[in-house]
Amino acid sequence: MNVMLPVTSVVSHGVDMVDCARLGEMIKRHGSRFVDRVFTRHEQDYCMNRKRQIEHLAGRFAAKEAVLKVLGTGWRNGIRWTDIEVRNEPSGQPVVRLSGECRRLADQLGLGRILISISHIETHAIASAIGTSV
Repeated sequence: MNVMLPVTSVVSHGVDMVDCARLGEMIKRHGSRFVDRVFTRHEQDYCMNRKRQIEHLAGRFAAKEAVLKVLGTGWRNGIRWTDIEVRNEPSGQPVVRLSGECRRLADQLGLGRILISISHIETHAIASAIGTSV
């Protein structure tokens, strides 16, 4: 049986690494004001229910930065941190949900999907994002 898969091409790639201690210091210094500005309620709930909370937050922070590199924008033109949300499939696979200005930019670039991968250890978190067309 032959299965026809949609033709997909890579449009762009982004990668980012975060120092967990540095992110932890930002959270200590600015508290919930910082956390609420950067992470959606869903992201906060997911990370705060984990054993190594800062590592998980750092992974999501790195993923957001990697996605911005895919979009080719940086933090400008009305982009909000929460325009990029990282969720997890039941399998554990992280997925990106875009809204606001990030969604508009992704549509403008013809991105059908952004694939992400996140990894972290006690000291650092890294994320890679690949924007594909469908």
